[in-house]
Amino acid sequence: MLDAVVIGGGPGGYVCAIRIAQLGKKVALVEKEYLGGTCTNWGC
Repeated sequence: MLDAVVIGGGPGGYVCAIRIAQLGKKVALVEKEYLGGTCTNWGC
């Protein structure tokens, strides 16, 4: 069973998922394209 599901692997979602895991919770991150989002992969 998961404690949280983060939708979107952009800069905010990625950091959110990491922080939830650091707090000892089980988390899933769902991203339809590439982890990191638009700014990281294609530029803003």
